[in-house]
Amino acid sequence: MQFIPVLVLMVLFFVMMFGIGFILNMLMKTTWFPSYLFIIVILPVVVYSLWDHTASLMSHLGSFHIVDYMTGVAGLAGAVISGWAIRKLRLGGYKMF
Repeated sequence: MQFIPVLVLMVLFFVMMFGIGFILNMLMKTTWFPSYLFIIVILPVVVYSLWDHTASLMSHLGSFHIVDYMTGVAGLAGAVISGWAIRKLRLGGYKMF
């Protein structure tokens, strides 16, 4: 595992989820919707679509590498921080957000 591509991938997922979450928060006027969307929809879809159903769930989750978990955590962090940023902007008096 090389460190630089993993770091780039983590930053890419963080920025992507932050941007999508920020735009969804502005359009829908909800603060934590992207975080819920990530946890409720994206993670089960990824895990279920890659599961071959011949192995148990724990062995399937164990088949992922640390890079997969690191990018998932970076994406979740981007979604959570986008909600935090929108909340801070609204508390700061910005009505557009």
